[in-house]
Amino acid sequence: MNQTDIHELLPQNDLLKSILADLRRTVREYTTATTESSCPAIRQMFTELTNSTLRLQGTLYELMKHQGIYSAPAPAPRQLLDKKLQDAEKTQQELRQFTERRTSRWTPHAHQANVEEHQPNVLPPYSI
Repeated sequence: MNQTDIHELLPQNDLLKSILADLRRTVREYTTATTESSCPAIRQMFTELTNSTLRLQGTLYELMKHQGIYSAPAPAPRQLLDKKLQDAEKTQQELRQFTERRTSRWTPHAHQANVEEHQPNVLPPYSI
């Protein structure tokens, strides 16, 4: 396939839109891999790949917007943004409370003791 055949298959605008969509998909996949990895080195690698892909996607979007290939969506009303932010903060607070309730059972100090705290029998070899 020569260079002319490639251009006839897909117009440049469609090719750029396809690449932009693939970059968005790749970011989602990297984000999923980041959140599911248990190894810190792998998690860091996917975080870096996510950030790099986001920068590339942003650069391509700006180029397409400047060329008139991709138009920016209409700005959202401030009231809608404030409501979405408020909902997200409420959900975050509820999740934090839920997590604290669930994990407090696992900590050694999760309940009130019915006896006074006693002094240890052995002192630490050094003090801070």
